[in-house]
Amino acid sequence: MGELNETSQFLIRHGLPVVFTVVFVEQMGLPIPALPFLLAAGALSATGNFNLVQGLAATVAACLIADGFWFYLGRTRGMQVLAFLCRIALEPDACVRQTQNVFTRYGMRGVVAAKFIPGMSTVAPPMAGMAGVPAGRFLLFDGFGAVLYGGALLGLGYLFSDQIAQIRAAIVRIGGSAISLMVVLIALYVAYRYWHRRNSLRALRMARITVEELRRKLDAGEAPVILDMRARAELERDPTLIQGAIHLSLDEIEGRRNEFDHDRDIIVYCSCPNEATAAKAALLLKRHGFKRVRPLLGGIAAWREGNHPTGTWPEPIANPQ
Repeated sequence: MGELNETSQFLIRHGLPVVFTVVFVEQMGLPIPALPFLLAAGALSATGNFNLVQGLAATVAACLIADGFWFYLGRTRGMQVLAFLCRIALEPDACVRQTQNVFTRYGMRGVVAAKFIPGMSTVAPPMAGMAGVPAGRFLLFDGFGAVLYGGALLGLGYLFSDQIAQIRAAIVRIGGSAISLMVVLIALYVAYRYWHRRNSLRALRMARITVEELRRKLDAGEAPVILDMRARAELERDPTLIQGAIHLSLDEIEGRRNEFDHDRDIIVYCSCPNEATAAKAALLLKRHGFKRVRPLLGGIAAWREGNHPTGTWPEPIANPQ
């Protein structure tokens, strides 16, 4: 029990700085979960060895500082911030799309919900900044989410302090070898996901079409089906799309795939880092027998930079058959 006592004593002596640090690091996007620390702090509060109110205040402060930083970068740097997050995390591409969908459906309530969803808690603040949400409004909702998040975990630790103590004791009895094995398995899982993601991105790079190639096709009189896969919230903020493009969400691909001719090229694009949403749409279409599907390299941003023809959403689109 010596290791358990040392851990407990450390948290008793340095509880507030530890809580603030782990929550801040988690909100900044590093894969260090704050959940076990908050549960442990809540359990210690049940024995009078930790101040629950101060712990909640430290949690909220850490969230507001980290999220305010990402919100400011989202406001000033936009997609560059999301591209950076895609380089330091395992599955941020999907998280960007999920967060966009949450904003589309729930608005600022999505900022509150993001606190409880791994990955979204880091992506939501810069996305709110990109969407032009007023800083005061963002901090209000973000602070409310932080109170719910910190209060829930600290409260659970307080209510189930006896059970948490039993789990700690069981871990100590298991011994260091079992714990080391768990750490190794987690590390192998992370390495596999990283390797799988890199291979997927490499295959995507090989299949993409450039804006110059697409423009040459259009100038030559070809009529590829062009699908805009951006979230509705993104289109409402920036309604520019490639001229003649059809806007679809990933959820609509399954129901509307019969509208497209298998003998025509299908070009899919989005505004997310690494063309992740476009790649997912291409994969879905290929699974249904569409062979000539290619994501657009650089998405809508690259098309605009080349001063190619654009339209405005929503606009009437001819039947793509």
